[in-house]
Amino acid sequence: MTISDNMKNSSNTLDFFDEITGICKDLFLKKMKDYGPTWAIFRWESLADQIWIKAKRVRTLEELEDKKLIPEGRDIEYIGIINYSLIALIKLWYREEIPNLEEIINKGEFAEIDERKVSDLYDKVIERVRELMIKKNHDYGEAWREMKVSSITDQILIKLYRIRNILKLDRKLQASEDLDAQFSDIINYCVFALIKMRNEA
Repeated sequence: MTISDNMKNSSNTLDFFDEITGICKDLFLKKMKDYGPTWAIFRWESLADQIWIKAKRVRTLEELEDKKLIPEGRDIEYIGIINYSLIALIKLWYREEIPNLEEIINKGEFAEIDERKVSDLYDKVIERVRELMIKKNHDYGEAWREMKVSSITDQILIKLYRIRNILKLDRKLQASEDLDAQFSDIINYCVFALIKMRNEA
């Protein structure tokens, strides 16, 4: 991950959000060129598991004071969590515009999907998540700035537990927000964690 030096000390949340999601998008599109649109195969439980693995590694690294045996650090894991959560939101909000999971499995091959279309869908999701962040930061006064990074990680894990329970309930909820709210919050928490990590470096 490459973040400009002036961004390390920036207090402008929106500037950082735009820069980090730009880095995430660039990585996402490069991986799609390498692997094809394999992300379309993921079912909800699989997406939740992928994010869980990354969030659990972040928490483990926090407890080990970043002593690791493979090169990727917590920042890379947060980026991975952002992209997996974004896949989930594409599948939730724009499922008619991406390859159909069952057709892929039955045919054993991928339908063509235009990179520009995926890029546009990525941008649409990011814009919606960004708007949510603006509203919540207004109402909560950017309270996340007073949190420890480890507390932000715990919030991500809590959101994942909620996602698993929502799926277990077949999304039949009594009074709670659905999957899209959980995945959107996870993306924003990852951005907050990365801001704090850069500013504390």
